[in-house]
Amino acid sequence: MSATTITTTDAVKDVKGDARISPRAHVRHTGALIRRNLLWIRQDPESMFDAILFPVIFTLLFVYVFGGSIGQALGGGQEAYVQYVVPGLMAMMGMNMAQGVGTGFNQDFNTGVMDRFRSLPIGRGSVLFAKIAVELMRMLFATVVLMIVGVLVGFDITNWAGLLASVGLSAVFGSALMWVFLTLGVIMKNAQSVQAMGFLVLMPLQFGSSIFAPTQSMPGWLQNFTDYNPLSSLADAARGLMVGGPAAHDVWMTLAWSAGLTAVMAPVAIHKFRTKS
Repeated sequence: MSATTITTTDAVKDVKGDARISPRAHVRHTGALIRRNLLWIRQDPESMFDAILFPVIFTLLFVYVFGGSIGQALGGGQEAYVQYVVPGLMAMMGMNMAQGVGTGFNQDFNTGVMDRFRSLPIGRGSVLFAKIAVELMRMLFATVVLMIVGVLVGFDITNWAGLLASVGLSAVFGSALMWVFLTLGVIMKNAQSVQAMGFLVLMPLQFGSSIFAPTQSMPGWLQNFTDYNPLSSLADAARGLMVGGPAAHDVWMTLAWSAGLTAVMAPVAIHKFRTKS
């Protein structure tokens, strides 16, 4: 029997074995893997540097470098820009954390951690769900840091319910985006490739959106792109919920994008993980 046949047979057995695991066992396995990932973070605190530094650097950079000029365009100076950009940066947190889950997942494959998991009688989907759960915790931590820095530079929290709704919406979209990067983490050869691919995808989405600046002054073709950019919908929804203004359409658009990404990419990520040789 050839090596290819053995690999295919093992993959089929692996999928069937995973199907026999009860939902309660899946939950238990997911909880154990979440604990394992959190212990790993405690042993390697440097893995939290991105969750701490990203919100600090981006907030200070855009407020103090671009805040004056863009704020004048908004009609209020730097103070007006703070109210504009902080909700937008919240939309960016989930995206940055999503990229991290892909590189970490790929590193687990290359260091042999996944070989160990695959040899254990645990649900294969539990490995992915645990990764997403821990990354959501990191995203929430980054959001707390963002809000602390935002308040220090002048952001005024007037609607706590809107703030919590914005955090929840960002978490929903971030978790949907994580399925994309989990798929990249499986199919790409190394973490550097995942980072490079993420950069190529995320940079146009970030700067071709309403996160950092209003889109009215952009060229017409770029405005058409921003209109369908899910990050624009998420940023505008967070802005409307936290600062005030229309938000319903953007909330529904963000939820639709999240549902679509999850429906398409979650089965792909799970299948690729189960059948990876």
